[in-house]
Amino acid sequence: MLSALDDPHHQQFTDAELAAIVDEARRMDRAVAAHCHGKAGIMAALRAGVHTIEHGSWLDEEAAEAMVAAGAMLVPICFISRHLRDLGDGGGVPDHTVTKIAAAGDHHDEGVQVALAAGVPIAMGTDTLASYLWGRNAQEAVLLAGLGMAPDAVITAATANGPLTLGPRAPRSGLLADGHDADVITLDGDPLDDIAVLADADRITGVWQAGHPVPAVGCHG
Repeated sequence: MLSALDDPHHQQFTDAELAAIVDEARRMDRAVAAHCHGKAGIMAALRAGVHTIEHGSWLDEEAAEAMVAAGAMLVPICFISRHLRDLGDGGGVPDHTVTKIAAAGDHHDEGVQVALAAGVPIAMGTDTLASYLWGRNAQEAVLLAGLGMAPDAVITAATANGPLTLGPRAPRSGLLADGHDADVITLDGDPLDDIAVLADADRITGVWQAGHPVPAVGCHG
């Protein structure tokens, strides 16, 4: 999307190359994530056995059904796509990128809704490419809710489903369960009532990493 000549609709790796990548990864108990916008790349990646599709901008009903059949997960990455679209002209984004991102944006939200309707597992990701965006990527939760995800499903995408993107090497985190890392935040509101509290640093009252309290910018109390 950021390059001058690549077309996001093109399949950039051959089926044989993709199969070799997935086969090598599996030998090391690793999952493969495929950065896909166009449908051709999505379908090729699924044929090869990738574990996650990142973005999936032109995902349609056929691709969603293929994801369910393959047990693949979607990482929609709404925030960075929306941010780059909003930057647009004059925001330091080249014209060729503005054009491609605008075209993808016209389909991306619909693709996420298609995936939700088909029952594709969703995990939350960021693709955040600049330090000034760190902390703002929690807007992903708000955007997913705006596309029709129930608040509890959004929380699951951000917690329990995140580690699952790593397949066999998934860390024991994302759940409040015995034997899992105690990575926890506390809030001064209920995200089931207002998912936006997850994206407001001033409403985070505490942070624990592996059971140990840590300072967090924006936390109070």
